[in-house]
Amino acid sequence: MKIKQSGFREYDARWLFPEEIDLDGIRELGKGLGTQIINSTKKINPKIVVGHDYRSYSEDVKAALKEGLISTGCSIKDIGLSLTPTVYFAQFKLNSDAIAMVTASHNENGWTGVKMGIEKGLTHAPSEMKELKQITLNKNFRTGKGNSKNIEDFQKIYIEDLAKKNKLKKKIKAVVACGNGTAGVFAPKVLREIGCEVIELDCKLDFTFPKYNPNPEDLKMLKAISESVKKNNADIGFGFDGDGDRVGVIDDKGSEIFADKIGLIIARNLSVKHKKSKFIVDVKSTGLFLKDKILLENNCQTIYWKTGHSHIKRKVNKEKALAGFEKSGHFFFNKPIGYGYDDGINSAIQICHLLIDQNKKLSSLIDSLPKTFQSPTMAPYCKDEEKYKVVEGLVETVKEIKSKKVRIDGQLINEILTVNGVRFVLEDGSWGLIRASSNKPSLVVVTESNKSETGNKKIFNFIDDLLQKTGKIGKYDQKI
Repeated sequence: MKIKQSGFREYDARWLFPEEIDLDGIRELGKGLGTQIINSTKKINPKIVVGHDYRSYSEDVKAALKEGLISTGCSIKDIGLSLTPTVYFAQFKLNSDAIAMVTASHNENGWTGVKMGIEKGLTHAPSEMKELKQITLNKNFRTGKGNSKNIEDFQKIYIEDLAKKNKLKKKIKAVVACGNGTAGVFAPKVLREIGCEVIELDCKLDFTFPKYNPNPEDLKMLKAISESVKKNNADIGFGFDGDGDRVGVIDDKGSEIFADKIGLIIARNLSVKHKKSKFIVDVKSTGLFLKDKILLENNCQTIYWKTGHSHIKRKVNKEKALAGFEKSGHFFFNKPIGYGYDDGINSAIQICHLLIDQNKKLSSLIDSLPKTFQSPTMAPYCKDEEKYKVVEGLVETVKEIKSKKVRIDGQLINEILTVNGVRFVLEDGSWGLIRASSNKPSLVVVTESNKSETGNKKIFNFIDDLLQKTGKIGKYDQKI
């Protein structure tokens, strides 16, 4: 049996399969999760919704996970091939006690994993992951008599729920790109049914991901969407990740619009109807939220919080925020708009509504924001065993640089935020971020200059120099 300890991550579990975990290890994980759910809910036969993504090995992984869950006494509701938000939705629709989604999201082929949650609309937090790890590795398992039932046609129920309440008042021409991932079964159909004219791009399921990973932060995927938008004279382009909880956006001119700026436009639109609202954004997001005129006029508050869908979901829930936005493309709409969880297709729908409400092109809405120069999310390799220690050291280094009044792009560091790694803010609001990735052996680097591309590059060069001096950094996945 194989089950590498580092696969238990901050808010989900991910391993290289079968190098770091085998099917016996997955069964043990199922036993651990089932035990945790029974301990938490105090039910002998709790109901668990289970689904899987379209990777060549995901059904085998799901079958092993179910065996483990059933052995503890869990009653499985298997909804089959799913997006992660389909599983979230099923927890409400089927009134289940917990969920388990077999997916490695946007990770490359060879990865597998599980996204889990007990409380409706929320997923495991670090404390719950730590508890799950201890139960699983120490084999503190309950035993019971569980069962499994297949829920037929749940894909259809999910699609109809999104489509019936979101009919568009006028047609929007949209490129829908799925990178040959699972969203190809769902996204084109939903968007057609609400009234979009859909141009499909790589929507046919192919678990080899022949062109690029289904990841809306991947520059290759974004470039392909951009070319299709321009070629087809589309109003917008959407790119969905492997498990459909994120969306990337290309405007009508073919320009990539980072999700944090889409979030700001949506927040502006919502703030008019929902004054005094709170919005949660992750530390990778643009600094424009804090000084935005429209948000301030409507007495809205923005809180920067830890990156990660589980962290933002929980913060939205705790603060009773109206919405949350992550630069990676996770959007969270709380009541009265949604259930609080992230759904890439619903996010695309809300963007369609925004375009119709404002009666403007997306490029025009983006032009109404102050211009900043942002980097993509960049991930230099750093071992799982070392990445958190490396970031701890960099937090202290940046604090020292601030105290010594060292200038970056001619500016002093004005503020340091350490809620998740280190985000330093310069005098004009430009900033840089270094944090440890929650789900891969890498760090995460993001920069934004309020001045110029050159300024943005200078902030990145400053960060890269700090990283190289640690001696712990490998190759970047992409760079500016």
